[in-house]
Amino acid sequence: MANKSKWVMPKQHGAWAMLIIPFWLGAYAGGLSWIHAPLFVAWLALYLATYPLLMAVKTKRKEPYVPAAARYGAIAAPALAVSLWQRPTFVLFGLAMIPFFLVNTYYSKKKNERAFWNDAAAIAAFCIGGLAAFYAGRGALTIEAFELALFSFLFFIGSTFYVKTMIREKKNERYKWLSWGYHALLIVGLIAIGEPFAVLAYAPSVIRAVYLYGKSLPIMKLGMLEIANAAYFFIAMIVLYS
Repeated sequence: MANKSKWVMPKQHGAWAMLIIPFWLGAYAGGLSWIHAPLFVAWLALYLATYPLLMAVKTKRKEPYVPAAARYGAIAAPALAVSLWQRPTFVLFGLAMIPFFLVNTYYSKKKNERAFWNDAAAIAAFCIGGLAAFYAGRGALTIEAFELALFSFLFFIGSTFYVKTMIREKKNERYKWLSWGYHALLIVGLIAIGEPFAVLAYAPSVIRAVYLYGKSLPIMKLGMLEIANAAYFFIAMIVLYS
C-alpha cells in the first residue's frame, strides 16, 4: 500500500494509447534516432507527473500527490536535459502544451475530468508530443508531421465519442448522433481531401461505433477492443507512411 501511494499511477487506461501512438508515429515518420530514447523517457515521466499534480488540484491535498509528482519529475529531468541539449527547440513544444494543460487543470478543479473538452485538450497535447518526436528525427516540421498529428487527433476524438456512448452517455441520444455523425463526416472528409487510403485506418472505428452501440459490454472487453483498434490504427498509419 505504501508503494502504491509513493508512485501514484493514472487510472485512465485509454490515455496510454494516446501517449504512445502519436509519439511513435511521429518518430517513425520523422526518422528513428537515438534521441527518441531519452525523449520518450522524459515524455512518459512528465505524463506520469501530471496525473498527481491534477489530483492535487482536484482534491486540494498535497499528500501523496505532490511528492509523487516530484519523484516522476526527478526521473524526467535528466532525460529531458539530454533531449534539450541535443535539440534546444524542444522547449517550444513544451510551451505549446501549456494552454492545454491549463484546460485540464481547470476541469480538474471543477471535478469534471470527463468533460469532452477536457479530453480534447489532453488529446491535442499528446499530438504535440507526436510533432516533437517527428522533429527529433527530421530536425524540422513538415506537412507530413502535421498530417500525422491531425490523423491521430481525429482517431482519438472518435474514440472519445464512442467510449462515452458505451459508458457514461450510453442512454444519451445526443451523444449517439454526435458519435455517428462524427465518424460519417470523418470518412466523407478524408475522401473529399483525397485521402481514400487513410479511410482504411478508420474503418474499424466507424464499424464499432455503429455496430456495438447499445450493446452491453463489460468494461474490460470494451478496453481490450479499444486497444486492438488503436493497434490497428497505428499499423495502418505506419503502412500508409512507409
